[in-house]
Amino acid sequence: MSTTASWIAAVATMGLLALYESAVAWGHRRQPAALARNGHAVLREDWFAAVSAHPGSELLAVQTLRNSLMSATMTASTAALALMGTATLAAPSLHAALEPASGMTWLTPRFLLELLLMAQLFASLVLSVMAVRYYNHAGFVSGMPIGSDARRRWHDAGRVYVRRAGILYSWGLRHLVLITPVLAGIVHPLAGPVTAVVVMLVLAGFDRFGSTERLTATRADPPAVSEPPAP
Repeated sequence: MSTTASWIAAVATMGLLALYESAVAWGHRRQPAALARNGHAVLREDWFAAVSAHPGSELLAVQTLRNSLMSATMTASTAALALMGTATLAAPSLHAALEPASGMTWLTPRFLLELLLMAQLFASLVLSVMAVRYYNHAGFVSGMPIGSDARRRWHDAGRVYVRRAGILYSWGLRHLVLITPVLAGIVHPLAGPVTAVVVMLVLAGFDRFGSTERLTATRADPPAVSEPPAP
């Protein structure tokens, strides 16, 4: 495969991913509640408010947050291992790029994709670690006895921690998904754009949540619980 075709395929792969993320960012500004990321953030806030209103649910809340913390820990571990492996495979190219007499021969589509892959894995690692941090703090707040002065003082902070942890975790997991076209492009340049289109179609389904009116109605008017029949 010619160098020109490889460059076109690599640029197309990165361009498709950038175009989709730009469209998601534009949709976030125009209609935030239509994105699953924001809808799930509201879900976590409502969950924290619900468990904070029922004494005796502290253990359940801590257990739920521990499960989420373990998921974020696994994502961080996966990103760390993948980053170390990618850095090891890209080491020869990096050493060649640092040679003074190498010129620009080191700048190839494969090398550019390897740099992008390491950047995505590093971002996933940092985001997942930050999610672990916030889940850990939220667990301490959730474990405080409901109705205590400490719980009331840290309630708002706990709600913010739960929201931030979920968003950071979703971004960390998202970067692991977005590396798929980059990996495909490293294996074969033409596989990159094709895989990018497939990933975009898959993410489009996962990113769709619902209309703003639906989410607003859900928060404002929760479904009524039917009363049991009188004996």
